[in-house]
Amino acid sequence: MAEGAREREWSPAPGLVVIGWAAAVAAAAWCVLLWSSHGDPAGLLIAGTTAVGLVVAALFGTRARPRLRADADGLTVGGLLRARHYPWPLVGDLRVLRTRRLGLRGSLLEIDAATADGRERLLVFGRLDLDQDPQDVAPQVLALRPARGRPVQPDD
Repeated sequence: MAEGAREREWSPAPGLVVIGWAAAVAAAAWCVLLWSSHGDPAGLLIAGTTAVGLVVAALFGTRARPRLRADADGLTVGGLLRARHYPWPLVGDLRVLRTRRLGLRGSLLEIDAATADGRERLLVFGRLDLDQDPQDVAPQVLALRPARGRPVQPDD
């Protein structure tokens, strides 16, 4: 998380990203091993697909840091290619959605936002994105949001 109470940021856990890169290297090695042994084409396809998927996931975890940043100006969402900023006037509702899958309970942070050209976006963050329970993140984001109808005042 960032310094001070006027800005907060959340990112995937660094250890999880390292594990993702290690798994990507292992899958790539598996792929090379299958290729060099002129073995099973179906196994090579599975290994290659796994390696590519793990590389993309690890790259996203590395590149999209911080995944979510909230400050006096608005929200900034990190992505694979670039970060997108949503000023507070363009940020709508923020809610926590509680889910239950395979007997496990979880939660998602959902944020309604709009781009400058008026396109609507639904931003969804899970525990892996934030390295914290979204239920704990929501009040921290709301605390940084200025009261609606009141313009954001820059610090002098």
